[in-house]
Amino acid sequence: MDRALMDYRRRRRRSRLRLLSHLAGHRRVAAADLALSLILAGVAGAINAGGFIAIGRYTSHMTGYMSELADAVALADAALVASGLAAVACFIAGAVVSAILINWARRHTRWSQYALPLALEAGLLAALGLLAMVPWAGGFALAAAPALCFLMGLQNATITKISGARMRTTHVTGLVTDIGIELGKGLYRNRDPRIAPERDVRADGRKLTIFCAIVGCFFVGGVVGAVGFGAFGFGFALPIALMLAACAAPSFVTHYRRGRRGR
Repeated sequence: MDRALMDYRRRRRRSRLRLLSHLAGHRRVAAADLALSLILAGVAGAINAGGFIAIGRYTSHMTGYMSELADAVALADAALVASGLAAVACFIAGAVVSAILINWARRHTRWSQYALPLALEAGLLAALGLLAMVPWAGGFALAAAPALCFLMGLQNATITKISGARMRTTHVTGLVTDIGIELGKGLYRNRDPRIAPERDVRADGRKLTIFCAIVGCFFVGGVVGAVGFGAFGFGFALPIALMLAACAAPSFVTHYRRGRRGR
C-alpha cells in the first residue's frame, strides 16, 4: 500500500513537472494552455488593478483609452489626446514585438518561441519595479503607464498566438459575453419534437468552466495586485516578474539541453 502511494505521488510530481515544462513550450497541450491562461489572467488583473493604485491608470485593455481619446478629441484636450494615443500605440507595439519574437523563434529556436515574449515581459516588469525604487521628480507615472500598456499588448498577443486565438487574458469583456452565451444555451428549452435530440441547444460545460476560471483569476489577481501595490508600491512588480520568468525558464532549459545534444 505504501509503495503504491509512493508511486502515485511520484507520478503526480512528474505530471506537475511536465505541465510546468509545457507552459511556454513549443509542443502545446490543452492543460498547459489553460494553466498559462489562468496565470496570465491573474498577472493582468494584478497589473491592471495594482497599476491603478500605484499610478492612477488602468492599462490592460484599450476600450477605456479609446473612449478617453474620443472625449479628448471632442474637448480639444491635446494633452489627453497625446496620452491616449501613446497608450494605444504602446499596446499595439507590444503585440507587434510578440509576433516578431514568436515568428523569429519558430525559424531559429522553436523550443523557446513562446518563452521569449514571456521572458521579455518579466524583464521589463522587473526593470519597472526597480526603477520605481529610484527617487523620481514625479515623472515615473507618465512613463509607467505606456510601458504597462506595452507589456499588456505583448502578453495578450502571446497567449493569443499560443491558444490559436481561443483565449485572451488582459480583458474580460469577451469572456463575460461568452459566459452569458453559454448560460443562455443552458436556460434554453428544447421543446420542438420535430428537432432531433443531437441538434438540441446545449451549453458547453467545459467552456463555461474555463471562461469562469479565467475571469475568476483576473479578479483574484486584481485583489492581490491592489493590496500588493498599495502596500509596497511598484516594487510589488518584482514578484510578478519572477512568476513570469518561472513560466518561461523551463523552455530555455529544454532548448539548452537539446542544443548540447546537437539537435
